[in-house]
Amino acid sequence: MAYTIAKVDIWVGSIVDRPGAVAEKLAPLAEAGAKLEFVLARRDKAKKGLIFVAPIKGAKQAAAAKKVGLKKGAGVAALRIEGPDKAGLGADMSAALGEAGVNMRGISAVALGRKSVFYLAFDKAQDAAKAKRVLAKALK
Repeated sequence: MAYTIAKVDIWVGSIVDRPGAVAEKLAPLAEAGAKLEFVLARRDKAKKGLIFVAPIKGAKQAAAAKKVGLKKGAGVAALRIEGPDKAGLGADMSAALGEAGVNMRGISAVALGRKSVFYLAFDKAQDAAKAKRVLAKALK
């Protein structure tokens, strides 16, 4: 199995830090047919938090996302990398990007069985484009 590297839009919004706040954002997305592959929610400040989701596809899902206060992440360019898992994969990708002078804004990863999925965030689209080229070579 080869690695796939794709640009992805991350949608972001604020949440109140209380029980049920995440569900209030996710339920309308589910009703609109969103099959989210990425959800990250965290406390940002006292009583406030952030939620990040992807993918949002089509007008119906975009409208539902906007209705609950989500928007495409401004100043965030992201890549989704999927492929076989192996020991040290995250370290290898991070090292390749570092050697190429590409700085990541954030990283999220999961491995299930023999498969891994990484979401890498960058400050600029140019950084994401360079990262995609670097990782395409590094993951061969």
